[in-house]
Amino acid sequence: MARVAWIGLGVMGYPMAGHVLKRGGHDLTVYNRTGTKAAAWVAEYGAGSTAPTPAEAARGADFVFSCVGNDDDLRAVTIGPDGAFKSMAPGSVFIDNTTASADVARELHAAAAAKGIGFLDAPVSGGQAGAQNGVLTVMVGGDTADFAKAEPVIITFARMTRLIGPAGAGQLTKMVNQIAISGLVQGLSEAIAFAECAGLDVPAVIETISKGAAQSWQMENRWKTMHAREFDFGFAVDWMRKDLAICLAEAARNGADLPVARIVDGFYEEVQAMGGRRWDTSSLIARLKGRKLG
Repeated sequence: MARVAWIGLGVMGYPMAGHVLKRGGHDLTVYNRTGTKAAAWVAEYGAGSTAPTPAEAARGADFVFSCVGNDDDLRAVTIGPDGAFKSMAPGSVFIDNTTASADVARELHAAAAAKGIGFLDAPVSGGQAGAQNGVLTVMVGGDTADFAKAEPVIITFARMTRLIGPAGAGQLTKMVNQIAISGLVQGLSEAIAFAECAGLDVPAVIETISKGAAQSWQMENRWKTMHAREFDFGFAVDWMRKDLAICLAEAARNGADLPVARIVDGFYEEVQAMGGRRWDTSSLIARLKGRKLG
């Protein structure tokens, strides 16, 4: 049993921390910016304890996990005045599950190394359902020895975890993931809308083409709700736009051309203007003309 601190109990972090406690059997201390959320987590899981700051949560921990909003949030909980790095012991490992920039991952890896601490950038894919079911995919950047230490804890909420490369490689891989998803969801949106306009039996169409080359996770898991124009679950448009902004900024630095990702980001901006900031990313179909068939 390891001593684990968890920082950030949002829609992803809340169930992920629960799997570390229940599946892993680890001793957990949690911190959340809104303290009532941390208290609710302890009450729901009937174990663990809360801490008033990231530094206090991390004190004495073997592993410290974070799942927060963005680069600035991540800096605040690590190197800020009450950040975890202030109290972490040499040899401990910080694992960040936030989707952030590769630059901040490299920055914090260096800051951690200066204190004798390990740092892994370990963003996840699989959405809220994946977090709740403990079947996330975790893509990791950092040092091999730190990954070997942390992997048995990470796997408590994952079905797949892999060290991709040095610091920043995890975040870069998450960018690849989001670039692929953005184009795929737009293509699926257009396909469903086209089938509706053509007067086809959409369930019959999807059942057929999902057995061929068009099959994807998005098709299998989202076509019904896209056809029904139901978007009140899963990964929010606001979050996807944050992620695509990171992708486009990185592409501007490394010379990659992302014409489709750039266009789809603009489409998501239209969805936000429609009131869909918290809609699921499959809501791209909402901006297309089509008719729902029974």
